[in-house]
Amino acid sequence: MNKKAYKALEYYKIIDLLTDKASSPMGKDLCRKLTPSTDIEEIRAMQLQTHDALARLFKKGGISFGSVKDIRGTLKRLTVGSALNAPELLSVCSLLENTGRVKAYSRSDRDDGMTDSLDGMFAALEPLTPLSTEIRRCILSEDEISDDASSTLRQIRRSIKATNDRIHTQLSSLVAGSARNYLQDSVITMRDGRYCIPVKAEYKGQVPGMIHDQSATGSTLFIEPMAVVKLNNDIRELELKEQKEIEVILASLSQQVAAELEAIHADLSIMVQLDFIFARAALAMDMNASEPVFNTEGRIRLRQARHPLIDKKKAVPIDIRLGDDFDLLVVTGPNTGGKTVSLKTVGLLTMMGQSGLHIPALDRSELALFREVYADIGDEQSIEQSLSTFSSHMTNVVSFLKSADQDSLVLFDELGAGTDPTEGAALAIAILSHLHEQGIRTMATTHYSELKIYALSTPGVENACCEFDVETLRPTYRLLIGVPGKSNAFAISSKLGLPDFIIDKAKEQISEQDESFEDVLTSLEQSRVTIENERAEIARYKEQVEELKKSLQEKEEKLDERKERILREANEQAHAILRDTKEYADQTMKLFHKFQKDHVDTASVEKERQNLKKRMSKAENGMSSRQQKQKPKKQLKPSDLSLGDTVKVLSLNLKGTVSSHPDSRGYLFVQMGIIRSKVHISDLELVDEPVITTPSMQRTGAGKIRMSKAASISTEINLLGKTVDEAVAELDKYLDDAYIAHMKSVRIVHGKGTGALRKGVHNYLKRQKHVASFRLGEFGEGDAGVTIVEFKK
Repeated sequence: MNKKAYKALEYYKIIDLLTDKASSPMGKDLCRKLTPSTDIEEIRAMQLQTHDALARLFKKGGISFGSVKDIRGTLKRLTVGSALNAPELLSVCSLLENTGRVKAYSRSDRDDGMTDSLDGMFAALEPLTPLSTEIRRCILSEDEISDDASSTLRQIRRSIKATNDRIHTQLSSLVAGSARNYLQDSVITMRDGRYCIPVKAEYKGQVPGMIHDQSATGSTLFIEPMAVVKLNNDIRELELKEQKEIEVILASLSQQVAAELEAIHADLSIMVQLDFIFARAALAMDMNASEPVFNTEGRIRLRQARHPLIDKKKAVPIDIRLGDDFDLLVVTGPNTGGKTVSLKTVGLLTMMGQSGLHIPALDRSELALFREVYADIGDEQSIEQSLSTFSSHMTNVVSFLKSADQDSLVLFDELGAGTDPTEGAALAIAILSHLHEQGIRTMATTHYSELKIYALSTPGVENACCEFDVETLRPTYRLLIGVPGKSNAFAISSKLGLPDFIIDKAKEQISEQDESFEDVLTSLEQSRVTIENERAEIARYKEQVEELKKSLQEKEEKLDERKERILREANEQAHAILRDTKEYADQTMKLFHKFQKDHVDTASVEKERQNLKKRMSKAENGMSSRQQKQKPKKQLKPSDLSLGDTVKVLSLNLKGTVSSHPDSRGYLFVQMGIIRSKVHISDLELVDEPVITTPSMQRTGAGKIRMSKAASISTEINLLGKTVDEAVAELDKYLDDAYIAHMKSVRIVHGKGTGALRKGVHNYLKRQKHVASFRLGEFGEGDAGVTIVEFKK
């Protein structure tokens, strides 16, 4: 891509941020050289690597590659047979040790058994622990070789120490004894690597030995006494042997490193690549960025995108679309409203994405693959080249028109500005029309109303605006696609205190058509705000409905659980009663058989029969007393009953609905399912049915559903003689009531006739979620004139 776009879109600032995240010099160098790729497979691979590294950072935390130094020159020396010095060997050792830490990081990070795109790189790392351990054992620092590096070196250093001790002993006896009066100071010093004593110049003949140095004034001579000359010579020889042995040790270590040269080269390359990848991941973590989805159809769809160089706490996220319904987006609005930021956000995020970097936007944001990004942004007036702002912009435009194609993204900031507004607007429309006809993805910002009209009237071209709050005189920085923006010059000036008569005079200077167009934009803006408010309110209602739905579902589950528990307990009690009854019946039968065999007299049999009768009566009385104890019966009066009340017929143990008023003798009709019976008021008991009330309608009666209505529903509905619409309306209400009453199936009578009513009923049943199945009646059920419906459980 052209470097002009890098500068205009501030791509280099992103590279600087990325470079700071790398920890090794070679990793930083890779970051500095990062440029957008035009290979879709390479881009997707880099994005996947960044994604996987980011996942590891979130799970395991950061990792350092700081010890990875550039040792390529060192390794090159080994290929020609040179031996390495101690600092070079320590650099190799540091690489291997850091490789081991990175390898351990990868093992502890993947303990969940999952795999990703980085596993192969981690697996290829060879820490060569024995080699790094050997180097660290032999070399303590860049200036110090360990005594344990070899037995020969240890022996030499022991000899050096012993000789040093003998020299100190000899010199100490001289300093403290015979030569004490001839010395400038009672100290032992070294000159040229040999031990000496400071002798006054006038007494140099009193201390035989070799003169190695004198003081600046010449009053002191540094003499090596003859008694220690041989010992000093011995130390010198031992030091030469020590240096030679150190060279042998370093040569041996170099040979060991050379034997693993290929593995070390691979480690260095992989570690640098991993540092580069984890730097991209660390930048994504800082920006709260996500992986974009790339396409080759030229489609950009950014969700809640933020400019990466603006503080994420202050940046206002924007939604941007380009390349789906339209390939040219014209952004309008007042100055400082965020138009240029929107433009830069699209261009910069495109470059970041194609460089393998995550973008600061919500996941599932889409970016298109562009081979070139052309950006004409900012004031590029050049005094040196004698170019005005307009000339400079036109120079850029000319170069863009020569090179841009369908694989390019073109960005214009204030296209046509810097010259006569009429000519500038006409020129801008011509340029944009040419790019639009070529199918080139283009985004431009402008103040010209002509461009707003062009975008409104041209297919494939869309308006957008940066929202501005006239009341506070502040932009909201929100990008609104599909809405042309107003300049708001008059409104802003009025708020700032410009007199009304000046504003009115200014309004007289603009044409009636322009003023009408601005009024249309104002109306559109007001409609948009209203729609957004309604949309937000609908979203709140949806949340409330979801909460109510969840609450009702929980209540239904609790009711079902309670119902199952009651039925289970009832079945257990019934089973116990049946078992007791069976046992007592068996005992009674055995007793009567015994009476028959033993020819017992009639009086004994009758006595046993009376005992059985008493026992049954006692059980019945006990049940009756429990019922009375649980709920004493209240004597009803005619005034207590109303049509539609739910009652229980005690003699039949059935529930029903009052369908007539009591007559003078207290008799009335009660509808019990399909049975309508005449009963006396004394045989009735009012039933207090539970009421289901929806939470959102507590103050009205519309939310109450009486269970009695569902409980007394018939198992059959007759639709004969009705039209399809009438039948469906009545059937809809009937099926709801039957389903609430927990009926397993119902019978719909529609007759045979022409078959239209049957077809309408069947079409309606197919759309009902609570209907499990339906079929025509069989022989004896009503044949084709009846439909049997089975409900879901």
